[in-house]
Amino acid sequence: MPVATKRDYYEVLGVSREAGPDEIKKAYRQAALKYHPDRNREDPGAEAKFKEAAEAYEVLSDEQKRRRYDQYGHQGLTGAGIHDFNGMGVEDIFSMFNDIFGGSMFGGGRRSRRAGADLEMEIAISLEEVEQGAEKTIEFDRNEPCERCSGSGGEPGSQRRNCPTCGGYGQVEQSTGFGALFGRVVTVCPNCRGKGTVVSTACKHCRGTGRQRGHRVLSVKIPAGIQDGQGIRVAGEGEPGEGMPGDLHLYVRVGQHQFFERRGDDLLCRVPISFTQAALGARVEVPSLNGRVEVTVPPGTQHGQMFRLAGKGLPNLRSRRRGDEIVQVWIEVPTKLNKRQEQLLREYAASEDRSVLPQSQGFFEKLAEFFSKSSKEQNGRQES
Repeated sequence: MPVATKRDYYEVLGVSREAGPDEIKKAYRQAALKYHPDRNREDPGAEAKFKEAAEAYEVLSDEQKRRRYDQYGHQGLTGAGIHDFNGMGVEDIFSMFNDIFGGSMFGGGRRSRRAGADLEMEIAISLEEVEQGAEKTIEFDRNEPCERCSGSGGEPGSQRRNCPTCGGYGQVEQSTGFGALFGRVVTVCPNCRGKGTVVSTACKHCRGTGRQRGHRVLSVKIPAGIQDGQGIRVAGEGEPGEGMPGDLHLYVRVGQHQFFERRGDDLLCRVPISFTQAALGARVEVPSLNGRVEVTVPPGTQHGQMFRLAGKGLPNLRSRRRGDEIVQVWIEVPTKLNKRQEQLLREYAASEDRSVLPQSQGFFEKLAEFFSKSSKEQNGRQES
């Protein structure tokens, strides 16, 4: 459904924007009961309303999606991995929200169609791609429906019938224990492996599994500002199932940068300067993700001092705000001096006035006080 024609999700479920998870779940169950196609065979619009309620519940029951929807509306859910409910069957939707409906709704306890398994993989990106956003091509292998039998597991032309062991339920009851501990448990049918049906002749290509290995190539958009380790869900790109397919979960790994260390949305850059630049002040050229920037280092700058470049950091994933670049200066002491340099430094050392070195002055004053106190205590012990 186009974004412009979508109704407000809270209006669809008939709840307020302050509604809690339990209230939203209850409202969705009521809407699903009200608009279920089996109860509204004379109403051609009931199925569309049923699927609209499912879409609203998927968003409002997910904390992250709900936050994006509350902040940006339907447009903010672009790329958030929302399922296309218009292309799904009613049974697939019940399978997706099985925790709400269980197996008792409109099925008489019949076997639900199992969704496919989810897949996980990592994707590596650079800090520059975090700053700009990126579109990455990924490749992976997964199970896909067998081409020969179209996923049925049977040879073309073979008949599929209800499993004689479980009667089509895909589950069987077994007795367990003895005496007072006697009971019954439900397990997957060993004959049909939970499918509920069997074929007369198994497919020669997949040997009755209905699956074959396939290679998948996808283009995935990475939003600007994404964090290291953060996941992106690509709906429907997992393993196929009897119902809806599983999802693909991508976990982002941001590579280390030669200049920058990430701190939230800020970037820390350590820049070496000479002790003369620190003492006299200088204009220092530093890197940024968008080119070179000049920083004014004032006279008397100390080792480890930081300077903030506003807006030169990374964009925030959930807002338009950008972080800052923090430049931390490291004062380098020369390891080798020529004779002229050594002479000049010795002349400077001879004329050095501690009054212009507040940290040194404070340190040596405390040091003198410490030694004076220690000497008095030692003399006192000797006299006694």
